[in-house]
Amino acid sequence: MSSGTDLDEHLALLRRRWLVLLGCVVFGGTAGLALMRLTPPAYTATTQVLVMPVGGQEPGNQVTARQREPLNLDTEAQIARSAVVAARAAKALGGGAPEPAEVSVPPNSSVLWISVTAAEPAGAAARSRAYAEAYLANRRESTLTAMAEQQQAVLAKLRQVNAAIDLVIKQLGGLPRGSAEHTIATQRQGVLNRQAATLALKYDALRTVAVTPGTIISQATPPTGPSSPSLPLYLGTGLMTGLLAGSAAAYARDRLDRRLRTAADVERLTGLRVLADLSGPRGPGVLHDLACAVVAACEGATVRRRLLVKALPSDLYASSLAEPLSVSAPLSVLDGSDVRDLARADAALLLVGLGRVTSTEVATAARGLAQHDVPVVGVVTATDAVPSFVPLMEPHTSLGKLVATGELEVSVSAETTPMHALHRRRRPRNPT
Repeated sequence: MSSGTDLDEHLALLRRRWLVLLGCVVFGGTAGLALMRLTPPAYTATTQVLVMPVGGQEPGNQVTARQREPLNLDTEAQIARSAVVAARAAKALGGGAPEPAEVSVPPNSSVLWISVTAAEPAGAAARSRAYAEAYLANRRESTLTAMAEQQQAVLAKLRQVNAAIDLVIKQLGGLPRGSAEHTIATQRQGVLNRQAATLALKYDALRTVAVTPGTIISQATPPTGPSSPSLPLYLGTGLMTGLLAGSAAAYARDRLDRRLRTAADVERLTGLRVLADLSGPRGPGVLHDLACAVVAACEGATVRRRLLVKALPSDLYASSLAEPLSVSAPLSVLDGSDVRDLARADAALLLVGLGRVTSTEVATAARGLAQHDVPVVGVVTATDAVPSFVPLMEPHTSLGKLVATGELEVSVSAETTPMHALHRRRRPRNPT
């Protein structure tokens, strides 16, 4: 089966159960709006921080055409969200643990956006600023600590080199000039002097470096409107949830509901062919078309055929009088009132009252007829006005009569059966 056919079947199912689908969609949208009204508003404030390189051992990126900043801002964003920074922010605010911050990094920039969501606009702005200041303070403190450790390491190495220089100078005093030992000691002294000068320069650079971890380029201000709940988000989520739930409910309803309400339901659920649908408005040629369809369905036999008409439900009745219609055919109509009708029948026609029977009842009736070798040639569907088929008085006479009054008239020809029209009578409908 092609995908187009599958899609048509799914759409047809949703059209049949449109009321269930529409109800679920409306309920989902209403639930989304109600949930939005019940959700307390939240406000988001954002502080923008420009991060500057401070040297030392901080992680960096390789500068390329796609990555123009040497700083690894993804790492800095993780630090800004860390528990250490949160503890500093809580201490600055003088309260408990603040709401967690959301840190984002714009592409190809050295800027961190630190956002905090709170129940009050002023509280959100204060917490965002506290996070930004805590991050910069933590970055400055970490940098100073790392530089102090580097200074201590360079100073210790410088002292070690100076001690080695003093030792070499003492050794030179006891060595004869021009000897190999004196030459080696002199060269070693020169190497140590250069090393000491390099360490001294590095130590001075570490002591004089300016530590600037970054700066706040945009202070957080109290937002004028809430960031959540969002009408498009809640309404869209509710409608989509309702659509999915409605589709599932429509499929379940279609699978479980076996009641026949339209002619299409008869063909879809029972597999039987509908010869005529008398449930809608009928023109002057409807009965003639029905008679032609019945005769055509029973054609193919060289002997006179007996057609058993079975009404479902059995109390289906007819009403108002209209013009009779004669159809010439070698066909006898049986209505099942005689106990011999089932044994004499060559074919059967089911008269189904829409909205009053289920597909299970129709299938059961068709199986019962098939057990007696009586095939079902088709189905006629109707609602408020249905044809009534009257049996023959003589088993060897002509077609019989398709009448609407229930009164038997004498056939004028062995090849002619008068088909009278329909009765209409008001009757209470069964609930569907």
